[in-house]
Amino acid sequence: MRCAIYARYSSDLQNDRSIEDQIALCRGKAESFGWNVVAIFSDRATSGASTLRAEYQELLECARAGRIDVVISEALDRLSRDQEHVAGLFKQLNFNGVRIHTLSEGEVSELHVGLKGTMNALFLKDLAAKTHRGLRGRIQAGRSAGGLSFGYRIAKRSSPSGDSLRGFREIDPIEAEIVVRIFRMFADGESPISIARYLNAKDIAGPGGRKWGDTTLRGHHARGTGILRNRLYIGELVWNRLRYVKDPKSGKRVSRLNPPESWVTEDVPDLRIISQDIWDKVSARLDAQRASPAGQKIRASQFWLQKRPKHLLSGLVFCGVCGGPVAAVGREYLACSTAHRFQSCSNRTSIRRSRLEQVICDALQDDLMKPELVAEFVAGYLEEFNRAAAEERAARTSAEAELAEIHRKIERLVDAIADGADHKLLGTKLAALEARETALKASLATATPAAISLHPNLPAIYRERVRALRDAFSSPESGLVIRSALRALIERVEFRPANQATGGVEIELVGEISEMIRLAVGAQNGKTPALDDAGVRRSAKVVAGTGFEPVTFRL
Repeated sequence: MRCAIYARYSSDLQNDRSIEDQIALCRGKAESFGWNVVAIFSDRATSGASTLRAEYQELLECARAGRIDVVISEALDRLSRDQEHVAGLFKQLNFNGVRIHTLSEGEVSELHVGLKGTMNALFLKDLAAKTHRGLRGRIQAGRSAGGLSFGYRIAKRSSPSGDSLRGFREIDPIEAEIVVRIFRMFADGESPISIARYLNAKDIAGPGGRKWGDTTLRGHHARGTGILRNRLYIGELVWNRLRYVKDPKSGKRVSRLNPPESWVTEDVPDLRIISQDIWDKVSARLDAQRASPAGQKIRASQFWLQKRPKHLLSGLVFCGVCGGPVAAVGREYLACSTAHRFQSCSNRTSIRRSRLEQVICDALQDDLMKPELVAEFVAGYLEEFNRAAAEERAARTSAEAELAEIHRKIERLVDAIADGADHKLLGTKLAALEARETALKASLATATPAAISLHPNLPAIYRERVRALRDAFSSPESGLVIRSALRALIERVEFRPANQATGGVEIELVGEISEMIRLAVGAQNGKTPALDDAGVRRSAKVVAGTGFEPVTFRL
């Protein structure tokens, strides 16, 4: 019986040794049953309320591949604490002929799934309520319930017995001075954007060491976020504005605004940084901006509910100077977001989106598949393929020899058991040999891929395919498919100012040549060649409006 062990400890335990203890107990139980442990999976400091766990997913893949017969764990809640996930896991493993055995419940059945799943869900709910109650007690004592606002630092306190006390903060004089400067500048009429640019120009680090942005200062009116809305700066500690729920699709926590009557406010005058008159001036200006016609128009549009269009190059274009992403500037232009928002990048150029897409299509069609460079790739690929194939043949010959030897050993053990030898001792050896035999057979069942015949006129085929894609790009019916096909050819696009002599914008396109050849060969015979391991990237540079520079390989 092939057995897999799964162990986990959650962040509420914070005990790394727990993993080793669980594995040791499960291994002992497996040995008592005569099971052969073929795999061990463990997730450390990971909540059981989510299936987004690396080793948990590896366990499922192992079961789907038919490499195990039983999963053993300390308890069912180590596998999952969520009712839906427990039932889903039981279904998947049962479908693949894999049993679940735990040290606490024994052989897991539908009854355990129903009862234990409910108990685990209630445990999580009870734990959340207790944690919330504990945090509320901290707030009412004037202490922090987590997080550290800009302008403060952790204060080390000890009890009379010498134990460390947590949740205390104190004013950081350096950061507090910056907070006061921000409030005074805004009260004097400066905008959040200009304040952020000023701070970045002075190399003043923002919260978490990041660059300053206008939203970092302005924040959100209803949620009370942002430097200019943080009531802690006037000595008021506000807690329980938000609650967090887990999205069942993504497994990520999302925030929800609590009603104002559930907020908890405590006075902490020793943490006050901003005087009341400055606070009142800032609050009045924020309220005036919110009540202005422009502010009302923005809120009426409900822009946060609108799904932005997915353009051809969305998420693929980066600044060639600082490496940061680009952002839309107005309706049609793209520019470096770092330069636009923070003024901390020298790349102040911009380019029309349609022009950039045209340049990229031209580069894909005409420049990245020059015959001499494709020939170089094909020769290199075939050389690498032949080397890998030779290694595969050698490994296969070795595996076949080992499999033949295992067959002989199994026959001798079976004969010895039939002649009255100690079946317990020999049975363990027999199980190990059979497990190795199964693994070798599975390995040998994977056929060595045949060499791919690449068409000699590959560049012409490729260019014709890209031309067809480009012609169909504007079609509403096929737009989504065409965009996906083109995006598969592009890894990264960088743009930067060109030199003074040429002017314009220099654009560099980086593409995966294996994807390019897959597109071309697919047009020839409808098959998908196995080029995933080619690993050759091609880049081309172009100065918009002046022509292409020489193409180079990126290996």
